[in-house]
Amino acid sequence: MEGMQRRVVIVIFDGFQMFDLAGPADVFSTANLLVPEAGYRLEVTAVRAGAVPAHNGIATLAETALGEVEGPIDTLLVVGGLSVPEHLRDRELVAGITRLADGARRVASVCNGSFLLAEAGLLDGRRATTHWLVAGELADRYPDVEVDADPIYIRDGNVWTSAGVSSGVDLALALVADDHGHTVARNVARGLVVYLHRPGGQSQFSAPMRAAVPRAEPLREIQAFIDANPAEDLSVPALARRAGMSERHFSRVFTEQTGVSPGRYVERSRADAARRLLETTGHPLDRVARESGLGVPETLYRVFRRHWRVSPGDYRRRFRSKEGSRS
Repeated sequence: MEGMQRRVVIVIFDGFQMFDLAGPADVFSTANLLVPEAGYRLEVTAVRAGAVPAHNGIATLAETALGEVEGPIDTLLVVGGLSVPEHLRDRELVAGITRLADGARRVASVCNGSFLLAEAGLLDGRRATTHWLVAGELADRYPDVEVDADPIYIRDGNVWTSAGVSSGVDLALALVADDHGHTVARNVARGLVVYLHRPGGQSQFSAPMRAAVPRAEPLREIQAFIDANPAEDLSVPALARRAGMSERHFSRVFTEQTGVSPGRYVERSRADAARRLLETTGHPLDRVARESGLGVPETLYRVFRRHWRVSPGDYRRRFRSKEGSRS
């Protein structure tokens, strides 16, 4: 399809997430700017044509009513938003997505837009992802869907699903790479000043995300120091000295303001650092353990089993196999 028009139809609805639309749209339009023959032609549609309010209150013009969209589609993209649950009962919307998917070369969703694909039966028997906060709900509601809450995006055949909000940019970059190669996708990413195309198998979930951000500035600085320096001395005495507090007072206020103890937070942060090293390097496990602050492979193994229920080696193999399946 080089040099041909690639029609991208984006489905929105009242209360949709604006960035789910704007992020991918800017990726495709930037690809056109950098490579005119990229040929992406964007159309926005909703059940009814006209102004459609996003959750943030800004209205977007849907040029065409969903029932009036005709002809072949290169990419059908369904956005997400906080209002998705109420739209699952909108038979006109779901039936319209089903109809357009039949004539599309590929179908994709951003964030919990995956629920609309699932409601339309488009994810049955497929592996899919969504925002980690609602992944369990997706699996419970649609048992025929193999839900994996970990990756940023997943491709299963001609159906692509992605995680929360910003991962829509990663998804769109992956679609551009699939169409025009990774060099074009990297140039688009540079043009938008975003991460140079995070791999789909990279985890959307960071262990420190489970903890709240402390209200007190000294504790926020300690939290940032822990995340940035996993191999440092992160014992309670060392952290308390850095915060200028007694050990008992530091432990108490840190736990009160983050919801986890300092020791538990440090372990989670180091586990996350180890996960990133496994995803992005070929370092042997002893080096991963050392650089993540976990010390020795035995501790790395024990912590990984506790947080991700897999061994470090199995995690790395799973990550590599996910990447290979999308290459």
